Amino acid sequence: MPFTPLHMGPGLLVKSLLQGSFSLMVFAWTQILMDIQPLWVMLTGQGHLHGFSHTYLGATLITIPAAVSGKYAAQWGLRRISRTSYLPISWPVAVSSAFIGSFSHVLLDSIMHADVEPFFPFVRSNVFLGVLSIETLHKFCIYSGLVGAGLYVAVSFYLRKNISEPPQADKTT
Repeated sequence: MPFTPLHMGPGLLVKSLLQGSFSLMVFAWTQILMDIQPLWVMLTGQGHLHGFSHTYLGATLITIPAAVSGKYAAQWGLRRISRTSYLPISWPVAVSSAFIGSFSHVLLDSIMHADVEPFFPFVRSNVFLGVLSIETLHKFCIYSGLVGAGLYVAVSFYLRKNISEPPQADKTT
């Protein structure tokens, strides 16, 4: 993937399905943390492009700092933009959002990058490589984002309408 943006499509779909049980901000922060190691390799020319951070073991280790820092950063950001109704972000939401973010990142990158070894150090091959064409993978990410955004707006509208309007009493006599 060309860094983080395409990874957000599946994140939007998950957000639309889980609503308040998922933090898209923590998910996005996790995507950024996942790509620090490849960025470092690109800048310095040293190391394995999709190294340890792009393994499920590495993703598991990234989940905890991503959840902790992402929870506090997201809460700070939500306060700054006056979206306090989304606060606080619970620890289960922060951890599950970071976990989904890191594991989905490894899976998506495994499909298109030959140098990803998702099950390292246990298996040195990439069983996901080429399961989908790169074009199909990109379309999946884009379409899941569009569907997710549409579902999120529709579900939010539905919930807001049905929660804010109490049921009407039957006035027939």
